[in-house]
Amino acid sequence: MKQINSPDAPGAIGPYSHAYVLNGVVFTSGQIAALPQGGPLPEGIEAQAEQSCRNVGAVLKAAGSDYEHVIKTTCFLADMKDFAAFNSVYEKYFVSKPARSCVAVKTLPAGALCEIEAIAELTE
Repeated sequence: MKQINSPDAPGAIGPYSHAYVLNGVVFTSGQIAALPQGGPLPEGIEAQAEQSCRNVGAVLKAAGSDYEHVIKTTCFLADMKDFAAFNSVYEKYFVSKPARSCVAVKTLPAGALCEIEAIAELTE
């Protein structure tokens, strides 16, 4: 088992790591739209979905994978009214259409509007 922490993704805001690799599979922690360099979250669901996807990509890259090797995502939305707008961004990154669950939750860390976690196979 190998712990992964990417310098290109925002630091964890709790006692967890960005991802773990086990038996050729990457399991990422959920990524909100926090900026790697810090600062406030972007405004609006589209901007937050973009940043969340970029953060997942940075973690996948650090682990030795990429979007095309994602087999499952779990997506959390603060408001299901954002479902269509979230999908319009998500589909630009996860073009292989991995299996996915998408649920509305009461709140997300730091007031985020969305969070994405992924399971992927290694590319190396």
